[in-house]
Amino acid sequence: MSFSEFFPADLFDYRLAIALGVAVAGGLMRGFAGFGSAMMLSPVYAILYGPVEMIVILTLMELGIGLQLVPSAWKDAQWNFIGPLSTASVLCMPIGMLILVNADQDLLTRAIAGIVLVFVLIMFAGWRYHGPKRLPITMGLGAVSGTMMATTSIGGPPVLIYMLSGPDKAATNRANIIMYFAITELFLLAIITWNGLISLDAIYRAALLTPLYLLAGYLGARSFRQSSETLYRRIALTILTLIALFGLFRGL
Repeated sequence: MSFSEFFPADLFDYRLAIALGVAVAGGLMRGFAGFGSAMMLSPVYAILYGPVEMIVILTLMELGIGLQLVPSAWKDAQWNFIGPLSTASVLCMPIGMLILVNADQDLLTRAIAGIVLVFVLIMFAGWRYHGPKRLPITMGLGAVSGTMMATTSIGGPPVLIYMLSGPDKAATNRANIIMYFAITELFLLAIITWNGLISLDAIYRAALLTPLYLLAGYLGARSFRQSSETLYRRIALTILTLIALFGLFRGL
């Protein structure tokens, strides 16, 4: 059997080179700053492969990172908070999936870039939620996050802003974030599979991208310890802004 019979003919093209480069940048960002990887990867991968395949690739990549962190986070997670948040998120994922499948793909690609730009501006401004974590607010934000996650893969920012606004210890916030995304990404993968959206192309690409993404995340966590976190976050947000603007206005 020839090589082409095992792998898609267009797998190793210029798009893979771009995707690998962005995976490295996203992994470094996640390893150092702890945020922003999905916001960086989703608009670029949506342009390269379309929104549907982007969701599959990023879900597989993020699930790999999330599951390896679960053992260390399990005991510190606030399950009375994570339970309702995750439940609302999972229940609303089918709504996001309907939007993903039925929306105009070019319009959805631009919408993804627009969402990234909005949340980057919020992060630049330093705004945080300072109200109490009441159950209706928790479940409402979970619903928004789940819908966004299934449509754009960007379900993190509203939940992260909410989680990090309170007086909880860093270990508790970290555990809550890890467990929330591990649970929701696992259910998102199940929903994607149920809807028949997983293609061999997406699996091959995720398999090629994930090891480099994980390595970059590891190196980011180690290599930038002595750097200025404030400066790095500003650079990261600037890069995200440029990516979002390109995705929003490309072809105009």
